[in-house]
Amino acid sequence: MKNKKGRRSRNKATCNEDAACKANGDRLSRLPNDLLLNILERVETFDALRACILSKQMLKLPAMFSQIVIDVGSLVPDPDSSHKFGIRDVARVNGAVAKVTDNILWMRSPGITIRKLNVRMVLRHYDVLSVGKSFAHAMATRKVQKAEIEFMTEKACADCTPADLVDFAKCFNTILADCLDAFAGFTRLWLQNMRFGEGDIPNVLTTCKRLQSLRLSYCDSGIRSVLCLEHAQLIDLEINYGKFEKVVLNWLPKLQQVTYNNWCSYDDEPLAFGFVPQLSKLSLAKIAVRSDRCLELSQLLANFPSISELHLNFRSEKISVLPECPKLLTPVLGKLRLVNLENLPEGCDIAWTMFILETAPVLKELCITVWDHWCIMVTDKEHRKASGYCDNGNVEWKPSVSSFKHKNLAKLTIYGSKADDNFIQYVRRVMVAAVNMEEISLHDRMVWKCCSDSDPKTRYPRTDEERQHVIEELGMDLHAVVHFRS
Repeated sequence: MKNKKGRRSRNKATCNEDAACKANGDRLSRLPNDLLLNILERVETFDALRACILSKQMLKLPAMFSQIVIDVGSLVPDPDSSHKFGIRDVARVNGAVAKVTDNILWMRSPGITIRKLNVRMVLRHYDVLSVGKSFAHAMATRKVQKAEIEFMTEKACADCTPADLVDFAKCFNTILADCLDAFAGFTRLWLQNMRFGEGDIPNVLTTCKRLQSLRLSYCDSGIRSVLCLEHAQLIDLEINYGKFEKVVLNWLPKLQQVTYNNWCSYDDEPLAFGFVPQLSKLSLAKIAVRSDRCLELSQLLANFPSISELHLNFRSEKISVLPECPKLLTPVLGKLRLVNLENLPEGCDIAWTMFILETAPVLKELCITVWDHWCIMVTDKEHRKASGYCDNGNVEWKPSVSSFKHKNLAKLTIYGSKADDNFIQYVRRVMVAAVNMEEISLHDRMVWKCCSDSDPKTRYPRTDEERQHVIEELGMDLHAVVHFRS
């Protein structure tokens, strides 16, 4: 009887809950459409579609999306290793991306503006051709503000042969020729793992008239080739790896930001600046070895003295920038307001970074990250020796003026700081020079999960006693200025 009564009691409770649900309805689907769209457009479009099929009321919403982000990565656990899943798997997920893109763009309400349309997919001719036609159809209404496409290849960069790079570039060129209307409207393009012919990349820029952002990863026009760029609308340029001897920014009147990672220039500067009147942010990253020439900023920026933000990433290896004297550098760093020096090797004296203060009179903020990032470092001793890696990261530098003062530096941030002489003496030196310093933020070493097991214990001051000792060692009353950000 108890069991039966118990069952009857539970069944009655369940019935009451069902009745309540019917009375109240689905709370999510009863929200106003504008609020629902605001929620759904904050997630990847595949996830938004899954939510919409749960309610008849919400089935009409995908045609009203103003932000559409469709990523093959949401269907493949590791999109950068998609080739491991086999050709059939790649074809399946890529086909799903193409189908969803087609359905949304062909069935959407024509009067609704698309603020952002972003598709990331594998470079396969039939699928991309289908998506290209859908893009062109949407753009024909003149209601697409940002149209972005990112192409992966069926092989990861580490597995690509030179022949693969050429084949991928040929495939892309064929698609470009078949989808001229779509490419003419793209505002962002990301290509990877392609070796083009000499005039192919300039042809891409000529075709993509609205292009504002271009990213090239492991792309070039042959070993030691020269890339000359001209475009009326391009704002953001990023180049990762590749075998260019030099990238020449000939005529880019709206260009504001350039990122160049791991160039292969042997005898000259990796970049040359032509007409780039709005360029203000430059980011450079390089894993340097003994044979690499140090980058001379006075030469690199000789004809372009208007950089306001400079980011240099040393990838935990040799310091690849030459500390130059104020006479050479001040004319080209006269407008510099922010400098970020990333991944300086641990154990090296960081006093050399003071040359930035000496040569950038209006600098407001300096950020330094000291970190041996084990995930990207070559740790095998024999490999390091054979490849010319340096074990000693120290840089020779002497102050140009002993009583140098900097009137504009207001903020110093250090990641990877320790309670040792290297950092304490450096902070003291900066404080003596920067007479209007407002904030010094000292952070512990950055550690990612992938390399946390290999990282040694830090010597970051964690207790109140340790932090008080650091401030006392600085020899100044800096309690209001120094902040420990563990």
